[in-house]
Amino acid sequence: MSSAATPSLETSPQLLLQLASITKKFGPLIANDAIDLDVHKGEIVALLGENGAGKTTLMNILFGHYVADTGTVMVAGADGILAPLEPGAPQAALDAGIGMVHQHFTLAENLSGLDNIVLGTEPIFRLRRDRTKARAKLSKLMAGSGLNVDLDQPVHKLTVGEKQRVEILKALYRDARLLVLDEPTAVLTPQEADSLFAILRKLATTGLSVIIIAHKLAEVLAVSHRIAVLRGGKKVGEMATDQADRRSIAELMVGRDVPLSRRSERAPGKPLIELRDVTIDRGDARRSLHGVNLLAREGEILGIAGVSGNGQAALAQLIAGLDRPDGGSVEIFGEKVTKFDAHKFAQIGIARIPEDRHHDGMVGSMTVAENIAIEDVRSRDYQKFGFLDFEAIRKRAEHAIADYDVRCPGPDAPARLLSGGNIQKLILARVLEKSPKLILANQPSRGLDVGAQSEVHRRLLEAREGGAAVVLISEDLDELLTLSDQIAVIHAGHVSAAFAANDIDRSELGLMMAGQKKSDADFGSGKFEPSTKASAKTDENAPKSGDPA
Repeated sequence: MSSAATPSLETSPQLLLQLASITKKFGPLIANDAIDLDVHKGEIVALLGENGAGKTTLMNILFGHYVADTGTVMVAGADGILAPLEPGAPQAALDAGIGMVHQHFTLAENLSGLDNIVLGTEPIFRLRRDRTKARAKLSKLMAGSGLNVDLDQPVHKLTVGEKQRVEILKALYRDARLLVLDEPTAVLTPQEADSLFAILRKLATTGLSVIIIAHKLAEVLAVSHRIAVLRGGKKVGEMATDQADRRSIAELMVGRDVPLSRRSERAPGKPLIELRDVTIDRGDARRSLHGVNLLAREGEILGIAGVSGNGQAALAQLIAGLDRPDGGSVEIFGEKVTKFDAHKFAQIGIARIPEDRHHDGMVGSMTVAENIAIEDVRSRDYQKFGFLDFEAIRKRAEHAIADYDVRCPGPDAPARLLSGGNIQKLILARVLEKSPKLILANQPSRGLDVGAQSEVHRRLLEAREGGAAVVLISEDLDELLTLSDQIAVIHAGHVSAAFAANDIDRSELGLMMAGQKKSDADFGSGKFEPSTKASAKTDENAPKSGDPA
């Protein structure tokens, strides 16, 4: 491990990008502290770090969205000579050949792939668009890169993987020499991720440089030449990928050993929630379900795998009491539900970890203490003579902050100041402290670093050991395979039968997420028939919590 690793033999010795002593402050917060980073021609560099480590800030400085307080950004020209990049000018970054693909795509869904790619590259006052020239250039790019996509299809009809290809083609069409990818596999199936890696490696051999911001360490090890790690705004290490392993990277990111959470052998108890032929029709796939049968039992984690937008939102809304079915029935704790009410569900012991922690999980303008107590303000524990007892609310928050290691200035600090990982800990403290019987965990570790992921996983397994049923909705297959006793797959609003987690692998799950079937387990057919086997320990070779892919 060194501060200046030599690039792989697969890459060129020619420097394409040089970030020198980049420092950026936001008030008293030092987001980037004298960071140096070099990228060579044809090199794939993984940029890793905890939430709040400064990765996104550094890339925003590179792309011109932010201006560094001190330091310089140098980019090589066509002659190979490094020259300063104009600060705070995204157009200058584009002109220098820097392209950025964000985790959440910025595509016009109603336009074709071709229109999205050429949008903004032609003069405003041109009377006619030169589609022939654009198609010729894109055909050459697709042939050389393997980024094949139907350019004439409206984007809303493309798969998630195809949309990502359009985003990358959009950058290459603008003659990008350096591509920045933010969490590129977050919404891809394993097969799509493997295809993306093959394409990136192929592009690197043609001289394209790539910076990947990622959390999945196995993927970083599979595709990158070199790894740079940020912690607390500083670059704390850099290493050649062929000299790295997941544990050493995780420890460098977090600054300590990351404990492993393992699922222990346990026989499940009685059913706590059962869906029978449940149908919800809200006019689009994201918010609809079709004949869903599902069962979660005491002391069991039921994983729901699927590519984003296939009905997970509808399922989560239903379990949380925020929506009601149009057909079918729901039983919770042995009783048929006739009234779907989120407040009532919370009162009877159903806890919700929402998908969007910022929008649905907390109120940024309220304090940490107020956010922790927000679901229980009607409780007698937090009222005195008909008024809120702020001292009791504060004491509960102090206990929760200490117990869940919520790193914040204090219980009176605005919740918006917390990092993503600490917001998630705040939510865990709010919902798990009450020992709920049923937990809906919707994308609980999305976007979290390995340390925060490990803590989330530990808490969910702890709740399972305490007898709670957990419905875990996740797009991270390693998380599902590590934590789940049973796994079902959701696709286009249909849910498959569940399988014991130890009886299915990543490849099979990936195919099912893409809409293909496993043996006779047709989507939406038959009743839910969970395995009768006790949950086995996770395979020693499988990814473990705290050692994530």
